[in-house]
Amino acid sequence: MMLRLNIVLTVILLASCIWLIRSSHESRRLVYEMEKSQAAARELQIDFERLQLDKRAQATPLRVEKLARDKLRMFGNTPAVTHYVAASAGAASGVAP
Repeated sequence: MMLRLNIVLTVILLASCIWLIRSSHESRRLVYEMEKSQAAARELQIDFERLQLDKRAQATPLRVEKLARDKLRMFGNTPAVTHYVAASAGAASGVAP
C-alpha cells in the first residue's frame, strides 16, 4: 500500500515539475514576443513621425507655389492682368460645339 502511494506521489511530483518547466518556458516566450512587438511599435512610431515631418515639409506654401508655377504653369493673379473667356453661342445654350 505504501509503495503505491509513493509511486503515485512521485508521478504527481514529476508531472508538476514538467508543468512548471513548460509554463516557465511559455512565459519566457511570451515576454520575448511582447518585447519584439514593442520594438516594432517603436519603429512604426518613428516612421510615422518622420512621415508627418515630410508631409509638413512638402506642404509649405512656397513649395506648393513653386510646383504650381513650374509643373502646372500657373501664375499669380494681379489686378493688372485680366483674362476674358469668350463663350460660344452653343455653350451659352447648353449645347456642346
